[in-house]
Amino acid sequence: MVEDYGVSDATGLAALVASGQVSPTELLDDALRAVERLNPALNAVVLMQEGVARKAIAQGLPQGPFLGVPFLLKDLGAEAVDFPSHNGSRLLANTRYDQDSSIFKRMQATGVVTFGRTTSPEGGIGTATESAVYGAPTRNPWNLDHTPGGSSGGAGAAVAAGIVAFAHGSDGGGSVRIPASCCGLFGFKPTRARLPDGPYAGEGWAGMAIDGFLTRSVRDTAIMLDACEGADLGAPYCAPPLGAGHAAAISRPPRRLRVAVCETTFTGEAIHPDCRDAVLQTAKLLESLGHHVEMARPRADVTGMMRAWTDLVGVGTALAVTSALKGRPLSADLVEAVGRGAVAYAATLPPTRYLQAVGEIHAFGRQMAAFFEPEDGAGHDILLSATLAEPPAKVGRFAHVTEDYVAYRTGPNGIFAYSPFCAVFNASGQPAASLPLAQSAIGLPIGLHLAAPFGRDEELIALCAEIERAAPWAHRRPPAPQ
Repeated sequence: MVEDYGVSDATGLAALVASGQVSPTELLDDALRAVERLNPALNAVVLMQEGVARKAIAQGLPQGPFLGVPFLLKDLGAEAVDFPSHNGSRLLANTRYDQDSSIFKRMQATGVVTFGRTTSPEGGIGTATESAVYGAPTRNPWNLDHTPGGSSGGAGAAVAAGIVAFAHGSDGGGSVRIPASCCGLFGFKPTRARLPDGPYAGEGWAGMAIDGFLTRSVRDTAIMLDACEGADLGAPYCAPPLGAGHAAAISRPPRRLRVAVCETTFTGEAIHPDCRDAVLQTAKLLESLGHHVEMARPRADVTGMMRAWTDLVGVGTALAVTSALKGRPLSADLVEAVGRGAVAYAATLPPTRYLQAVGEIHAFGRQMAAFFEPEDGAGHDILLSATLAEPPAKVGRFAHVTEDYVAYRTGPNGIFAYSPFCAVFNASGQPAASLPLAQSAIGLPIGLHLAAPFGRDEELIALCAEIERAAPWAHRRPPAPQ
């Protein structure tokens, strides 16, 4: 076994391969042993393709920055010929693709050794990963009674447990940042359209969804973003161009920034005391680094955005489900309760509602952009909050067992009450990140959330790297499996 496997980040493992100390085959063997040892308790890794991985090594891997490093795809999106997908759903189980997606091609070009997929909730909906197609919930390696988050929950669990050093995810309402918060990892959502969607989609959820990565270090995310960024052929729009890139940005501290700190939700409700304390401690850290810190929160219409987000995703879910049914009845053995509820809810909306909701999302994005604009010299560069309003939820709390889709999203005990921060920046399109800077009183990870103006990905990730150097988190590991 490779001594540093399960502890090192992906950049560190790639350096071992480059120096000849280990081979890609040895790393893959370690990854497969980790799956065998850890996955029965976690239920995070599915649809294993060991033969595909070994064939890729034998044929010669691309000479990229992660040559030989084991890698996993989320079981939602990242379409690839050699990697069939359930897409988190019994309705779409064992879906095969006739061509590789652009994001998959770019990830593969880094030299990673992809050998399977990670679990996702049906339709990518929710902050937990408990899809019926996998037979059991996915669990958090920090505490098996708690969720690793969603919708990239399997990716978060696999990276936190040490099965892989990093993994693919995607984020349409926090689905990278929520698992990062729950699992003690770094998760970064780029500016809208920074990464390619094609050819299977023109855009995800009206532009709110984007791919991303669950990593142990800022540098792994930065390098992978640089490898994958840029519009693909025929993209409907693209993000503002980068400067020198994410990896160059993290090599030096950012300028001193004006940081707005929100210790409540963006609508003023109290959050869990452990999360609030973590926000205030992070504010002190930023102040000690020379950044200007002040209490402030945006006045944008978050409640209206959440209604529009719910309608957009409901219509998108209905379209996906009805297309996949191909005339079959919508039954409980094919689609879980939340999905069936989304289909029913979408049928109640007027045909003009989708475009109306898109307009509301765009208006909200302008409201959020205004918060970061200078106003008599008082504009903000960064907005700091918690990633979630409380520590990781118990398994079962957000299972897809209700057909009341709207209450599941926006009810008093729903998804948005638990995760009131993340979707804001999917709607606005702004870059945002979750950093693993704190733990709850019972030792569960707590993520801290940073967001920046549209297109300012490099400045945000440079700040994340500065924080990582000042308050390292690599030493924090889940307890050994029992």
